[in-house]
Amino acid sequence: MTITNLLGKIKKYKLPVDLDMVQLAYDFAAEAHKNQIRFNGEPYIEHPLRTAQILVKLRMDEPTIIAGLLHDVPEDTSKTLQDIKDNFGEEVALLVEGITKLGKLKYRGVDRYLDNLRKMFLAMASDIRTIIIKFADRLHNLETLSALPSRKQQRIAQETLEIYGPIAQRLGIGVLRTALEDQAFKYAVPKDYERIKALMADRKKPLLKTLAQVKKRLTQVLAENNIEVIDSHGRTKGLYSLYRKLQRYDNDINQIYDLIALRMVVPTVADCYATLGIIHSIYRPLKGKIKDYIAQPKPNHYRSLHTTVFSDQGGIVEIQIRDIKMHEEAEYGIAAHWHYKEFGSEEIPDEYLDWVKELAKWHRTKEDQVDYLKSLKLDVFQDRICRKIPRLSILPIIFILRLAIKRSELKLTIK
Repeated sequence: MTITNLLGKIKKYKLPVDLDMVQLAYDFAAEAHKNQIRFNGEPYIEHPLRTAQILVKLRMDEPTIIAGLLHDVPEDTSKTLQDIKDNFGEEVALLVEGITKLGKLKYRGVDRYLDNLRKMFLAMASDIRTIIIKFADRLHNLETLSALPSRKQQRIAQETLEIYGPIAQRLGIGVLRTALEDQAFKYAVPKDYERIKALMADRKKPLLKTLAQVKKRLTQVLAENNIEVIDSHGRTKGLYSLYRKLQRYDNDINQIYDLIALRMVVPTVADCYATLGIIHSIYRPLKGKIKDYIAQPKPNHYRSLHTTVFSDQGGIVEIQIRDIKMHEEAEYGIAAHWHYKEFGSEEIPDEYLDWVKELAKWHRTKEDQVDYLKSLKLDVFQDRICRKIPRLSILPIIFILRLAIKRSELKLTIK
């Protein structure tokens, strides 16, 4: 990865970013990290470059991309936050400071663990871009995790699955959530990762063939009905997502109908519903598998129409129907508000961050630990209960929270 590659990506996505400022930030970071080598033997500057590249793919704004390049400078070099502020302005400096304060989340004692979670929610409430930079930083660290000792690999992977994954999901950043989870999965539970990977490999080819046939026919029929298809593509279910779903179905993969899904992007909401009607006029839907997330969005504001149908060849295909705005939000979640032109500003609707602000409030009432723990359990991490705890793994978050709740309630009783 080079700065030329990064600048090329910015041009490709037509981001409103000052390329000269990005170059200056790179030069500043490269000089600061000069002669530093990462644990995998690469020059250190490779890491901030990759972090910034992920932020560019998310179509983040200029301060976020620059902060991605500079995020390790104050902690790992002789350069200070004041140096960053003097060269790149207060906004970038505040983002870098947020990352520095966030530090590294570790499962080392309940009290420290809770303090770290509070730090994360407080940073998110202050500027949500901080956690997006942290996601990008974590994703690249996962991509180079093989160079670390196995116990450290597992700790980092487990905290990714139990903290970063759920928060990325709650923020609606689908592309990051899947990438984080699948990278972490192979280190957290290696045997199960290989098993799920093999299961998918056995079924992928015939599923893709069925998907291509459905896509071809559906695109043709929609054109005949004057419905424009802006984009249509298949998506393969994430390996960790499949692993978790299989646990709910007694590991019977024949009960999983969304291994591969067809995503149809059409111009308007009316076109979404018209497309659904046309699909059902061609293919027979499975009972109970029609879901209207447009009328009733998910808690993370995900919107789409979902249906699962029998193809002509007898295969089963899930189809997701969205307009452009829904698709952007489904892929990038809260990050979409920095690059989707229709919003017209960087202002994020209050409802997107209400839950973050509520959790951050507990930072100011630390003595009410029991309620804080219960809020975490019921909100962000509610569906993250691990049914299987591999040997040497770290306790999953829900188990830790339950122990902490009991401990805190005991303390209150004693008082």
